[in-house]
Amino acid sequence: MDLSGRQLIAYTLEPPHLPIEPASVRRKWIDATPDRYANRCLPMLIANQHGWHVLNRGTTSVTWNGGDGPGDVCITADGWADPPVTHFGSGIVTWRIPYLFRTPRGWNMLMRGPANHVKGGASSLEGVIETDWAITPAFHSWQLTDPGRTVVWTDGEPICLLVPQRRGDLESWRPQLRELRSEPQLADEYHRFAEHRAAFSKANPTGWEKDYFLGRHPGGDIPGPNDHQHRLRLRMFAPAEPDNTE
Repeated sequence: MDLSGRQLIAYTLEPPHLPIEPASVRRKWIDATPDRYANRCLPMLIANQHGWHVLNRGTTSVTWNGGDGPGDVCITADGWADPPVTHFGSGIVTWRIPYLFRTPRGWNMLMRGPANHVKGGASSLEGVIETDWAITPAFHSWQLTDPGRTVVWTDGEPICLLVPQRRGDLESWRPQLRELRSEPQLADEYHRFAEHRAAFSKANPTGWEKDYFLGRHPGGDIPGPNDHQHRLRLRMFAPAEPDNTE
């Protein structure tokens, strides 16, 4: 598939800008699991990288007293001229993302919380924007969950994750429920996998068979076509090339 013409553009609205970078595979809580065990979960690692992070500048601290009004959240921000606001009330804080995003025709932007980024006292809210035509800047909100608790976003911490999505793709799917036995070959492969996994786990309670991580079936068979991914390599937002036309 030729993706050379697919552009994601972030038009800067005013300085200073919030940094944007490919989402990192690392998560502190994952690395803190015993023997960094959670790093064996490839689906989670891929999700970690599945988009671009918008990063906080300076230190932002918010405390909610449990009330419904915009004034019931106390916000202090050090190092950022445009701190989040509370126009929704109900303990919701909203960052204005200082970019106007543009995607190709027919593409939206899912703005969601950083994947697998645990934030005590706050839960990210999500939105989908039709970024092929909308002319308003983007926003991203977090719902504070614990009255009286101060929640801090540090310098360089991700505020949200940008994920382009083709409009209409979800609606084009035709979901079905089937009995596994209706597909004998698939059922046989699954049962062999289950037996192999059970035997391996019994013999190696703390072991790692790595089959899914390496994109193979038990026994080493590689299903084709083999476009298995164990790492995403998203591009950085590059400055536009200078326009030399006169």
